[in-house]
Amino acid sequence: MTAARRQAAVLGHPIGHSRSPALHRAAYAALGEDIDYGSFDLIPEQLGDFVRRVRGEPGWCGLSVTMPLKSALVEHVDRVVGHAARLGALNTVVFESSSSGGPTLVGHNTDIAGIVEAFRHAGVERAVSPVVVGAGNTALAAVAAVAELGATSLRFLVRDPARAGEAVGLAERLGLAVALEGIAGGAAALAAADVAVSTLPPRAADGLADELASLPRSDDDGGAFGGGVLLDVAYDPWPSKAAVAWEERGGRVLHGLEMLVYQAVEQIVLFTGRDDARSREVIDVMCDSVGLPRRTR
Repeated sequence: MTAARRQAAVLGHPIGHSRSPALHRAAYAALGEDIDYGSFDLIPEQLGDFVRRVRGEPGWCGLSVTMPLKSALVEHVDRVVGHAARLGALNTVVFESSSSGGPTLVGHNTDIAGIVEAFRHAGVERAVSPVVVGAGNTALAAVAAVAELGATSLRFLVRDPARAGEAVGLAERLGLAVALEGIAGGAAALAAADVAVSTLPPRAADGLADELASLPRSDDDGGAFGGGVLLDVAYDPWPSKAAVAWEERGGRVLHGLEMLVYQAVEQIVLFTGRDDARSREVIDVMCDSVGLPRRTR
């Protein structure tokens, strides 16, 4: 008998727009790894049946997990580790061998590494006055990322302050002094950030972008714009209105796909055990696969 071909997949809803298959397949080809990477459109209520199924199928090495499943899948794995345990949200599941015969499913979160590496490759070594827009699962990763970048305080701009408790609680547990504001009227606070992460879905930040566009440009007398670095995780459609408004006022914009590339790199390391997945050569072919410029640093 021949061994089952290794397989991995991305889970989420909707999933047709996902760039994860392109990123992973490019990396596996570059590494010479024979892994079939697919996708499954699932809602939280379908996770139990799906996990029971894959536990019984040979060859699985990992799952990538996107919205709306990052918190819902936690209860279906055997344990969560590292950032996933601290955040209560995962984006990666690794299938590990166990003495019982069936696999042990271990939850990880590589979103934090994705955000941190995107900023570091843009030359950001420290976050001094960061702003996070939104308070969902991706915002949790952004909170942990700015803390890893040395922030001591954090300002949130959220659609509903009453629903921001989890993100605020995490920031406080990480030792950050927190300011919480509504998105409406928040453009000036956003503009003053040296590091900003918009974690909202596509077009959800358009109103904030309109406010941002109305602020004085950085080269105007008394300009209100700080000219920091904005990562907008909503990469489709691109450029977002927020990205356009930020860049037009002298700031630097990081494509949401940059975060996706770097979090995928860490997933690939976990799925294959190959540290050389972090090599420039592999990252370059991953960037090529989704139309991103190759990294220059």
